[in-house]
Amino acid sequence: MRAEAQNTVAEIEKSLELLHQRMDYDTAQHRLEEFNARVEDPNLWDDPAAAQKLMRDRQALVDSIETFESIRQELSDNVELIEMGEMEEDEEVVAEAEAALKALAKKATARELEALLNGETDGNDAFLEIKAGAGGTEACDWAQMLARMYVRWAEKRGFDVELQEETPGTEAGIKSATYQIKGQNAYGWLKSESGTHRLVRISPFGKGTRETSFAAVGAYPVIDDNIEIEVNPADIRIDTYRSSGAGGQHVNTTDSAVRITHHPTGIVVTSSEKSQHQNREIAMKALKSRLYQMELDRRNAEVNALHESKGDAGWGNQIRSYVLQPYQMVKDLRTNYETADTQGVLDGDLDGFMAATLAMNVSGKSRAEARSDD
Repeated sequence: MRAEAQNTVAEIEKSLELLHQRMDYDTAQHRLEEFNARVEDPNLWDDPAAAQKLMRDRQALVDSIETFESIRQELSDNVELIEMGEMEEDEEVVAEAEAALKALAKKATARELEALLNGETDGNDAFLEIKAGAGGTEACDWAQMLARMYVRWAEKRGFDVELQEETPGTEAGIKSATYQIKGQNAYGWLKSESGTHRLVRISPFGKGTRETSFAAVGAYPVIDDNIEIEVNPADIRIDTYRSSGAGGQHVNTTDSAVRITHHPTGIVVTSSEKSQHQNREIAMKALKSRLYQMELDRRNAEVNALHESKGDAGWGNQIRSYVLQPYQMVKDLRTNYETADTQGVLDGDLDGFMAATLAMNVSGKSRAEARSDD
């Protein structure tokens, strides 16, 4: 077997080894049997929220087992094809099997990283908040660019995206926006995006000068219905107001938008895209998610450090820089992961950045460093 193919096989085997450890494969079948027994309980759906969580957990385990076995079998099949092709001196068979191994290595790496998403709320949907920071109109435009970037990223993953609130900028862009991203591991991936994002470019607003703009991103898990978060009615103020949409579209003619202020923490959440009743439910759910995140932060030092690093949306607090002028580069300041494909990133190609941060948060070092130690 040629050296390049041997390296690819070694890479896949390493991913399989890490997957084996992460999913505790030796006990996986026993855990699946327990899930199946609970699913057959005739009283299962007496508690719909608990039943739904059980079904999600069971399906996640089934997917993990099937993916692991599929990768292992495909690896074995292609190694056999290469050996057979080399024995028969059939270069076409060898080339096809080597190409299949390269594709399998990418799949195995992706699954390896997803296996790291085993935090308490990693599998949940997410609320994603984007707020313009220092930079005035430039920052509002930058916030809108970030919103588009994350929507594109979510759509590429097949996630559902719902706009919960949007406040347009005075001249351009948006002052803030809140989305609910629905999909498996949505929060697990997006949590690494919390922080300040810095843009350097030539101003598109007629100035012709190089401008630096900032925007803050915050990701919070949508909590499961079976997680109880107590909110004292005396601690909150609920305001209704008339929302406005950009360009005069989707303008409410009644005071249907809802703003909830939580006095003990200073948290403010809003929803303005639906009826007043729905907006109240959405805003309360968002508040509970924020409060739950604060509790997670207290119990999880890594997540706490991540949120403390957000700070104000300005100099000294950024987690990632997007430079469009005088050169093209997007660089994450935590992992040093970077790419010159700025347009690809702004079109939603964020997986490389998220994976690098996820691996670092788990191991304390970049994925490349972790592998070099083995």
